[in-house]
Amino acid sequence: MKTTESQRKKTNGGDITICPHAKKCGGCQYQGLSYEEQLKKKQKQEEKLLGRFGKVKQIKGMENPYHYRNKVHAVFDRDRKGNIISGTYEAKSHRVVPIESCMIEDEKSQEIIRTIRGMLKSFKIKTYDEDTGYGLLRHVLVRRGFETNEIMVVLVVGSPVFPSKNNFVKALRKEHPEISTIVLNINDKKTSMVLGEREIVIYGKGFIRDRLCGCSFRISPKSFYQVNPVQTEVLYEEAVRLAGLTGKERVIDAYCGIGTIGMIASKHAKEIIGIELNKDAVRDAKINARENKISNISFYENDAGVFMESMAAQGETADVVFMDPPRAGSDEKFLSSVVTLAPKKIVYISCNPETLARDLKYLVKKGYKVREIQPVDMFGFTEHCETVCLLQK
Repeated sequence: MKTTESQRKKTNGGDITICPHAKKCGGCQYQGLSYEEQLKKKQKQEEKLLGRFGKVKQIKGMENPYHYRNKVHAVFDRDRKGNIISGTYEAKSHRVVPIESCMIEDEKSQEIIRTIRGMLKSFKIKTYDEDTGYGLLRHVLVRRGFETNEIMVVLVVGSPVFPSKNNFVKALRKEHPEISTIVLNINDKKTSMVLGEREIVIYGKGFIRDRLCGCSFRISPKSFYQVNPVQTEVLYEEAVRLAGLTGKERVIDAYCGIGTIGMIASKHAKEIIGIELNKDAVRDAKINARENKISNISFYENDAGVFMESMAAQGETADVVFMDPPRAGSDEKFLSSVVTLAPKKIVYISCNPETLARDLKYLVKKGYKVREIQPVDMFGFTEHCETVCLLQK
């Protein structure tokens, strides 16, 4: 981050750079704290929420807590003077905070966003106005494979008609030849959702690849892929370790996304079944398995809870269930289906210790014991923390 844009604060840990956008942006709740202090706060929070279920192990922190996000999203708008701005929504509002540089987002991706912003005027591309519904460019999403260095640019637009798109692509790639693919995502609805349903690939293949724990993964614009790949390796290696696989197990990967955890675990298990509702992610998961030559894994586009209920009704069993639900956690219906299937082990990966505590309470009541709780910091400068837990019958 440029020192001209930052403030500095003296603490016990020495000088700390403070982002000038911190108060308005709201994305980084731990601005002004040293990384060591951040980890202490997260450890304390994990112990407070999860300590009643067992000993919370020491949090695994990052080597470098800066510029770790491989996915950068910028919303485009105009300020009161009519100047084009790009940035993020102010916390709990739809006011755009203009951001030149961010301490936690990938630097190359931010550079590309600044280039796009500078190109709009000469290409006569208007930014979208949420109130009137007029204008073209709503958002820009950039995803970079940290291992492969492949870069995807997604232009979220209000209409499929993008003026001089070939020249726009040419001009953008002249500045950034490292871009692998450019996709138009059409979002013509009055909605707070960033991405629309329809996509038009205007350069490249429409996806990128990255490598994680020795496997290669295809990532599409709408695919879920963890935003901090370095710490994701730490997290997933912990999850596979806790599962204690011997090569004989039948494993379910619920909420499997593009198949990351299941594929990484596949070399240690007899059979992996991945279940995911997002059809784009299931398509990518099947391609990922094929490209990695993994034959003991299968993917199903389904609700994981319904799928497991159906398995139990047919007398099917599973030895281990990996579950990695969204921030809201699991619902009782899903947890009930896990209990009905009755795996010997559940490895629960959570990005919200509050909903994890709620779900662990339910599973413990149903006869499971929490054997290990391991926090992993994936989101430096924010209050969020990942946790991986092992539960056993």
